[in-house]
Order: sequence, then structure tokens, then C-alpha cells
Amino acid sequence: MSIVGLFENSAVSKILPSSVRQTVERWGDHVNVLLAVRNPAVIQQMAPSAMRGLFLRQGRREAPTLMQASHQAHFDWSYRSDFPELQALYQKAKRMQWNAATDIDWSLNVEPVSPENPLLPQDFLAWDDLASHGVHLSPPEQRRALYLVLTWMLSQFLHGEQGALLASAQVTETVPFTDGKFYGATQVVDEARHIEVFHRYLDTKLNRLYNINDNLFTIIDSLMHDGRWDMKFLGMQIMVEGLALGAFSLLYKVTKEPLLRQLLRRVIHDEARHVNYGVLALRDFYTKQLTDKERIEREDWAFEVAVLMRDRFLAHEIYEEEFASHMTRRQWNQFVDRSPGMSMFRSTMFSRLVPNLREIGLLTERVLPHYERVGLAKYMNGRSALTLDGDDLVEGRAA
Repeated sequence: MSIVGLFENSAVSKILPSSVRQTVERWGDHVNVLLAVRNPAVIQQMAPSAMRGLFLRQGRREAPTLMQASHQAHFDWSYRSDFPELQALYQKAKRMQWNAATDIDWSLNVEPVSPENPLLPQDFLAWDDLASHGVHLSPPEQRRALYLVLTWMLSQFLHGEQGALLASAQVTETVPFTDGKFYGATQVVDEARHIEVFHRYLDTKLNRLYNINDNLFTIIDSLMHDGRWDMKFLGMQIMVEGLALGAFSLLYKVTKEPLLRQLLRRVIHDEARHVNYGVLALRDFYTKQLTDKERIEREDWAFEVAVLMRDRFLAHEIYEEEFASHMTRRQWNQFVDRSPGMSMFRSTMFSRLVPNLREIGLLTERVLPHYERVGLAKYMNGRSALTLDGDDLVEGRAA
């Protein structure tokens, strides 16, 4: 049984004040996260970020967070253009730039709890499972809960885009080929535009913004502190951006809200290029230039982060604000995990991520059994970013 489960079943949990009980449950849940990481090298690498993100909750503070970045800026005074695939991606990115202020119809009215144009479908959450814990919601209350979930998701997208903005700026400095720097500069612009569009939608249409999820903060913090250019690529371009691309695609498919669909369509096209960039930049480097020891380190890191992202984005921010007095943290985790919409999100996100890990050489015979053990190997034969573009994802041709 998990630490949280043992605490919930103890006599102590019954007599503690609610605020104290919730804190103990939260810390126990975070300890379970760390215990689930089986590779000692990965846990050692991520431990400082986990302390800052999970336990000190630095992402919840009002003041800006200062993260110490350490990397080498790579200058090439010959300006060689010897990566034709990235040069083509750079030309495409220039053609497809758009203006978040004028190319989106912000005059469209958004009614967050309207049944006519629902933000999320009614069956997105497992209402019966919620009711089994004594939480019975009326139809209007269910629509409000869906509004909160969508707002939480978009808030995490926004925070992830800020991480991508800073990471892409660092990557542009550190990537060792000129064509990669040229394309990277277009991604910096893209990420700034995504921050603009998601923040404006949350601020003016949904009127709500959630703090960054502690687990997402931990991953971003870890990447900002890592000085290796390829790890920033792997973490942001392949892992975070790849999973976000799957999430955007599914959200575009299921939402009926016209303005949200409009902005997601444009963001999806940008993100498809970003993930393509990551695969192109890392493919030859990982398969031809790394030592076995270096590749194994990246294989293990990618696997552990994939499992973390699969299991730990459970909207605890909503739980703490709305449901902590009605159910335990473990019960909430089970409710979110069993909800049909979250199951679809996990499936779509990993159908985008795992093929890209295969493409860059990080799904070797050594590590593949780990993916099989956690049920992620079934995605490995899907289409990678090299064979997909934004139109495929928007039109549902990504299978």
C-alpha cells in the first residue's frame, strides 16, 4: 500500500485538522512519486528540482522564480548551412508565422458553463466514480467542474509554453549547427505568441488562472539547470512539447467552443514543427555520436519522465480548492485516473511521444521492456513527427 493509503487508514488521520491532514497527504503523495523512480541516477539528477517543486512549491509563490541556467553558447563563425532538413523547416516556419492579436477572432463570446458550446464533453469525467465517494453534482455543477478542468489544463499549457520559450532561447544559443539556430529563433517567436494567446484566453474569456502544477515545475526546473544542449532538446522538444502536441490535438477534437478551436488549430501547426525540430536535431546525434553510457543515461531519463508525466498530472490544484473537504487525495487521484477524458488524453499524448523516442534511438532493446511493463510500448510503431504535420493532426490523420 502507498504511504498515502497507509496514512488514510491510520487512526491519526481521523483526528488531525483538515489542513494538516491535507499537507501530510500531499507530502506522502510526493514521496510516492520519488519512490516510483527506480533509477538512482535519474532520482539523483532530479532530486534538487523535486525539492524545489514538490516540497517547497516554489511555483506557487507570488514573486517570480529565479532558476540558475548553466550552458555554453555555441558560436560558428563560418555560418555553415549543412542541414537541409532544418533549413527547409526554417523556411516553412517563416511562411507560417501568425499574429495572435489580429489573426484570432477575439470578438467571439465564450460562455464557460454553457451547454450549447461545451468546453469539454459531458462524459469527460467519471461522475459515477465521484458519486461513489459521496460527491453528487447536479448538471450545472458538472459543467462548472468541466470548466475548472479545462481552465486547469490551459493554465498548465500556458506555464509549459513559458518553459518552452526560455528553453528554446537556450537551445538557440547551444545547438551546434547554424540551421538549427535559425529555426530555433522562429520557435522563440512561436512560444512568445503561444504565451500571449493562452494567457489572453484564460484572462479575458475564462477569467481564471491556476498555478503551475508542482510536477511540471519540477521538470522545467530540472531542464533549466541542465547545461547540456541535447538534454534541453530531449526534455522540451521531445517530452514536454510532444506530450503537449497530443493534448492540443485531442482538445481540438473534443471541444465545441469556437474560439478555443480557432486558437488551438494555429498552435498545433506550430507545435508540430517544434517536435519535428527536436527529432531532426537529436536523431543522428543520439544514434551516431553518443557513447553507450551517454545514451543509456538519456534512455533512462526519458523513461522515468514519461512515467512521471503519465501518472502525476492529476489536477491537484482543483482538488485542493474544491474537493479536499469531500474526499481524500488518493480518492481524487483514482477519480481523475479513471475518467474517460483523462484516459483519452494519456493515449493521445503517448501516441505522439513514444514514436519520437523510437525515431531518435532511445527505445533500444535494453529499455523497451520497461515501456512494456508500464503499458507504453504499444505506441512505439506509430507515426513519428517526421511523417506528420499540423494538417494531419488537425484533420485527425495522425493514426
